[in-house]
Amino acid sequence: MDDPLNNEDQTTEDQPAEDQIKKLRADYESRLVAANLRTEAVRAGMIDLDGLKLVDLSSVTLDANDKIVDGRKVMDNLRREKPWLFGATSSSSAAVAPASQPVRQKTALEMSDEEYAAARAVLTRHRF
Repeated sequence: MDDPLNNEDQTTEDQPAEDQIKKLRADYESRLVAANLRTEAVRAGMIDLDGLKLVDLSSVTLDANDKIVDGRKVMDNLRREKPWLFGATSSSSAAVAPASQPVRQKTALEMSDEEYAAARAVLTRHRF
């Protein structure tokens, strides 16, 4: 026969574990939201990330890929409401660094007479 007392004990033992899992999941999601908000804030040009404390987190949700839904829109709204948190917009883009090119030496035909004489002196100087 099944003892009803054992069944009740088992459910009360499982309850703290379920509560712990819920707490851990909520903590994980809040950290994930905070990390994604920081990323969006940096992309939006926020000067001081302490301004993220002003974001209403109840409206922020995560998608299936653990990214903030409409994160750019959240930052645009914050920029509109509190523009002093963001730097001035720039017309230049720092998206890509210029391609590195090897240093090319001038040929003798491209040098002036003085440059040629100096380069020739360096090459023909003998060091013993």
